[in-house]
Amino acid sequence: MPTTEAAASARHAPHAGTPAVTTTTRHAAQAATPGSTQSLPLQPLTRNRATPSAPATEQGLRPRAVRHFSLVGVVWDDPEAELHGRVQVRTRAADTGTWSGWQDVQTHNAEHGADRGTPESASGRVRGATAPLWVGDSDGVELRVRSEAGRAESGSAQHGTGARTLPAAPPLPSGLRLELVDPGDDAAPPGAFADGPRTAALAGENSAAAEASAVNADLAPLGATEIAALNRAETEREFLALNAGAPAGQPQAKPYIGPRPGIVTRRGWGADEGLRESGFRYTKKVRAAFVHHTASGNNYSCSQVPSLIRSIYRYHVRSMGWRDIGYNFVIDKCGKIYEGRAGGVARPVLGAHTLGFNSNSMGIAVLGSYDTKKPSKAAVKAVARLTAWKLGLYRVNPKGKTYLKSAGSNLHGKGKKVRLNVISGHRDGFKTECPGRKLYGKLGSARSKAARYQGR
Repeated sequence: MPTTEAAASARHAPHAGTPAVTTTTRHAAQAATPGSTQSLPLQPLTRNRATPSAPATEQGLRPRAVRHFSLVGVVWDDPEAELHGRVQVRTRAADTGTWSGWQDVQTHNAEHGADRGTPESASGRVRGATAPLWVGDSDGVELRVRSEAGRAESGSAQHGTGARTLPAAPPLPSGLRLELVDPGDDAAPPGAFADGPRTAALAGENSAAAEASAVNADLAPLGATEIAALNRAETEREFLALNAGAPAGQPQAKPYIGPRPGIVTRRGWGADEGLRESGFRYTKKVRAAFVHHTASGNNYSCSQVPSLIRSIYRYHVRSMGWRDIGYNFVIDKCGKIYEGRAGGVARPVLGAHTLGFNSNSMGIAVLGSYDTKKPSKAAVKAVARLTAWKLGLYRVNPKGKTYLKSAGSNLHGKGKKVRLNVISGHRDGFKTECPGRKLYGKLGSARSKAARYQGR
């Protein structure tokens, strides 16, 4: 893949010894500055004086200037290894030069990903990783990663009596690196080619971008940056057209399907189709929707969302080693819906979102962190509108139950048939905090609204 160092002649150079940035060019048709990833190996911050050769239990980076970036994450060599500890980062705002306070990075991220034994998980490229954290345009960074032992067993220490015994801090995973992701500049704004002719939309398009657009050709013109919303009657006509294979003379029953919502395409948010693995992977059908939060923080504006999604996409592919962004759809706090993994928004695209349950399901990620913060009403409504339409395409009731066979998770053993809500949270398939307590608490409302949108 071609590289260029022309990304930022006006941007700060890194300190001496900082690894060079790897920059991937976008095709000229996308008219945007390419994104980049700086990958910096961590250094020991403390050593045990008694056993100086032992692995450091604290690693990180001292404050340093770097090229511009907007999203951070930490990766390591073994995807099966867990980081038992705390990851904190400080960043310097590029516009003001002000350093932020310490921010926590979510360390438990292994529950996202392709199912074990699949070609994507067995590619040899997959790494262990934290969740990504959006920090905005920055040009300086400081990081600390500390190994932390579990809490002392109850009763191991008494108030004022006896010695307190704590387990030793576990070793940190090997090959720790800080990933600094620059999303590049925005591409053409959504709608720029929505009504444009085929030749104009695809002028100069590379084959990967053309393929990513063509799989949505039944729903929007080739090269469209947004798939337009439809009303109920238009959606029902489209449904009947997409399911025109019924036996001749046999009338189709009126479908329970919600009006198709507007969806920003991958072209609309500026996906560099040269980053992902070529081709598309599908499952058989969509029987369930798993709702996630990205755990990337809530400090973003809706105008920044295309950049945020490009950053997550690049982090998933280049830093974590996945074939594409893991989620099938992304929703922002303003309620806008975005196409995720390539393959067609109406099709059963195989994602990498809910370890053990990626088959016959779709993954919807709401941008942000919702452990303590309530999701916006617009975001919950968007979850309902999207699921009412997409589940309706597969004749599924959003308020119903379904059975999925587990491919193996820490909650359900491989091969087990699990009864789930059609609209479930990530934590229903894997023992995890995702999608956050506050967002999980809104899923009942999303189910009811989706069923009403379907006309049930």
